[in-house]
Amino acid sequence: MSSLLPLEINSKLSNVGTSIFTVMSALSNKHGAINLSQGFPDFDVDPLLVSLVEKHMKAQRNQYAPMAGVPSLRASIAAKVKKMYQRDLHPDTEITVTSGATQAINSAISALISPGDEVMIFEPAYDSYVPSIQLMGGIVNPVVLEGPDFRVDWDKVRQQFSPRVKMVIINTPHNPSGTIWTEHDLEQLKDLAREFSFVILSDEVYEHLVYDGHHHLSILGDEELFSRSLVCFSFGKTLHVTGWKLGYCIAPPQLTKEFRKAHQFQVFSANSPMQYAIGEYLEDEAKWTGLGTFFQAKRDLFLQYLSQTDFAFDPCAGTYFQVADYSAISNEPDIDFANWMTKEIGVAVIPISPFSEAASEQRLVRFCFAKKDQTLIEAGERLQALSK
Repeated sequence: MSSLLPLEINSKLSNVGTSIFTVMSALSNKHGAINLSQGFPDFDVDPLLVSLVEKHMKAQRNQYAPMAGVPSLRASIAAKVKKMYQRDLHPDTEITVTSGATQAINSAISALISPGDEVMIFEPAYDSYVPSIQLMGGIVNPVVLEGPDFRVDWDKVRQQFSPRVKMVIINTPHNPSGTIWTEHDLEQLKDLAREFSFVILSDEVYEHLVYDGHHHLSILGDEELFSRSLVCFSFGKTLHVTGWKLGYCIAPPQLTKEFRKAHQFQVFSANSPMQYAIGEYLEDEAKWTGLGTFFQAKRDLFLQYLSQTDFAFDPCAGTYFQVADYSAISNEPDIDFANWMTKEIGVAVIPISPFSEAASEQRLVRFCFAKKDQTLIEAGERLQALSK
């Protein structure tokens, strides 16, 4: 009897390994470090939200939700968007509830990018963008954001742009750098869209986390830009429930139609009772309007301690991440330094190089301050071992 032929695997992601977030959280757990690496809160969810989930589970809302999302939740999202960005949305044709923002991003890329299409991204970039593009046979066109301010160099954008670019992915507030886009950035993007035909995928999951009197400038606030955009949001970030994996995508009808073609065959629909619960929870505007103040207080508390070390930084303008330069502490590559921090200092951080190959020459790490005050204080006290 002949044996089976050897299996030949043609990996589409041959250069992709385990996510750095998984790696650093596992290392943190192994060494008993304080985990300021992966971006999740360590404080409790609002008990009211949990009770609403229980309420809707007991009401037997446990079967498939409509593919586009529970109508009451989409109505609540539309009301929230009207309040924040003065945009009237049609819940049936412009809002789709997803299993997290990462799924929304992946579905948008899956629906609209074909082999050979270029997708422009700004690096350092959230680590799901590149694999999602590569899985569709797309070509990544990265524009490197230079520290310490990580502003977009629009001259560089124009030098790298061509008619082959079919999508531009933007992220504001920006993970990992914590910068935010300005009116100038949006105007530059609009000028580009007057010269070239491309779709905009706008990752705005940290929309509420903007500090120091600044305001989030959403693509939803600009009629021309929105006409060619898919905009992704996260309930996990807004409601401190990252493990629920619920988000949504807003797009004009013609783009929503294409988005749903991919969405329905990737997940079909998101968690039913949680959708009903969040739809009811969002009816109280106070549940989401004070998040900037809440997280700025945590940022400022953490930076009181970080400022007493040899890390160099500019306070982040948004997100719940703070990037810091450790070149005055060590010349080690960032992954090695992050491992050392976790094992020897007892504080786990994320190196920046997994967000961008160009960042591997810089000495940068990212801290997450979405933690209890006591967690931040304990981490700060450990960081004082790196004091000036």
